[in-house]
Amino acid sequence: MNRKILFFDIDGTLVTAPPCTIPESTAQAITQARKNGHLCFINTGRTRVIIPKDLLTLGFDGYVCGCGTQIYMNGQLLFSQSIPHDQCVDIVKKLRQFHIPTYFERCDAILYDGEPHHHPVFPMIRKMAPTENIAEYTGEKAATYTFDKYLVSIGPDSDRAGFEKYAQENDMICFDHGHDVWEVTLAKYTKATGIQFLLDHLGMSLEDSFAFGDSTNDLAMLKYAGTSIAMGNSMPEIFPFCTYRTTGITDNGIWNAMKHFQLI
Repeated sequence: MNRKILFFDIDGTLVTAPPCTIPESTAQAITQARKNGHLCFINTGRTRVIIPKDLLTLGFDGYVCGCGTQIYMNGQLLFSQSIPHDQCVDIVKKLRQFHIPTYFERCDAILYDGEPHHHPVFPMIRKMAPTENIAEYTGEKAATYTFDKYLVSIGPDSDRAGFEKYAQENDMICFDHGHDVWEVTLAKYTKATGIQFLLDHLGMSLEDSFAFGDSTNDLAMLKYAGTSIAMGNSMPEIFPFCTYRTTGITDNGIWNAMKHFQLI
């Protein structure tokens, strides 16, 4: 069997909605695929610090984190690209002007500006990682901090149009997670660029790559990979861009897809 490289989104693909459980058949499929010689990578918008600990025990070969801004393999960091400090400072300043509460994500912590806010999504994030208040930074820390991407909460007092214009003018992509929560990344780094980096690093062809996802923030990798699999519980918008639609996450979706493509 020719070796393939498999890329998996986390939420809705590997783990269910909160309390975020991993189906047993999914764990078994990952284990069997690796026994068969295939490489298995998580490919996620999450930065490394907020990957669920249970996933880390499944023995993945590596992780593409933060929408392609950090790439790990066999416990080694192969690539890392944060937003430059001066641009981070400008982003924080603009978000204050737009009255948009934000969590700024990096590989080792989650940052916030001023007071932590209480959108239902954010307390869950704060439980998963160390948090730091940018407004309290002084000295060298204030002069050097960076982050890789960020999560905004659009409220009734927010200047939505102003922010959208700013993001577009500065080559940022906004993924709408619903409930007025947007994930914001630099356009030059995506889940697709993470796949390409590893293919080049390993000397593998695009045809040997498989991507598994469930939402529109997976489209970059689903469109790019040689073979793309939509979970049965996916957002309908992604189906036209996928090679195959498997069953839902709780209906052995990962296992069934791997059996279909003879990966296990």
